[in-house]
Amino acid sequence: MAPWFVLSKAAPTPVIYRSHIQIRSDLVATLGTLQAEAWELLWESIKQADLFISHPVCAFVPKNVPPSTAGYMPASTDWLDGLNKPMSDWSTSYYGRIFNSQCREQYMPTIQFLEEEYITQIARFDPSKGICDVLSSYDKFHRLLSNDRPDLQPPKLLICGHGSVDDPDGTIVYDTALGYVDLHLKHLKHLICIVRISPSDQMLNALLSKAKIALQLSTWEGFEVKVLEALHKGIPVIATLSNVGDTDAVAEHLFQLWTDQELYDSMSAYASTSVSDEVSTVGNLLSWLYLASKLS
Repeated sequence: MAPWFVLSKAAPTPVIYRSHIQIRSDLVATLGTLQAEAWELLWESIKQADLFISHPVCAFVPKNVPPSTAGYMPASTDWLDGLNKPMSDWSTSYYGRIFNSQCREQYMPTIQFLEEEYITQIARFDPSKGICDVLSSYDKFHRLLSNDRPDLQPPKLLICGHGSVDDPDGTIVYDTALGYVDLHLKHLKHLICIVRISPSDQMLNALLSKAKIALQLSTWEGFEVKVLEALHKGIPVIATLSNVGDTDAVAEHLFQLWTDQELYDSMSAYASTSVSDEVSTVGNLLSWLYLASKLS
């Protein structure tokens, strides 16, 4: 990083540093932590940049970044790429069959696409994604549904995501989720599918497109782009805002959406028309062009 900065600043060419990761500014500010040591090393080069652009969460910007050089830009997604393009039922079924073959390899329940309904959280297997909260919420929702509306068929629960080289805890979190089901939810095991799937944008698109409700119960990292992609497809999303771990509230919202069709339809209609183009490829391009014009 340092030689690149030196060459750029010698030109002199304006330099923008884009931070795409969650920086734990509380740990970075604590002397003696590994995070503080790593950040000090990185900051020696990063501080030469003209702008420090972070995701729009104040806590992701360390305190030694001057406010005059700090900026915020959301993550973006493309409405026409493999993750978001409209898919026919034939295509969805095709990727569904591939998905189910991976479920069988991992001894997980399968999902009969176009027939069975399910709730999903699609995210990395990361400690910050609240996967055990998802499982607890589903358990409480299932009890509510069984007690108050035994006439309704309960949906399945799908938790899936890709592996990643920068997720050292991925296997640990995955195994923890399986252990939670074996220990606490054995009676629902036939309804819960927890799968690490192979990298395929189209498969993620198919899984999200046919979901009834999407969850994103992150504990400290904020929302993934998957929230925006789900809303754009007209899928209601239940996400953690501030009360992390409030699984009772999540279960209640799931129950309301599952049993009140009018509420579901209104939220679905609003979701599909409320996502700003600011988070699309076009909006992201405009943001970068604006910065380029200001620094030119």
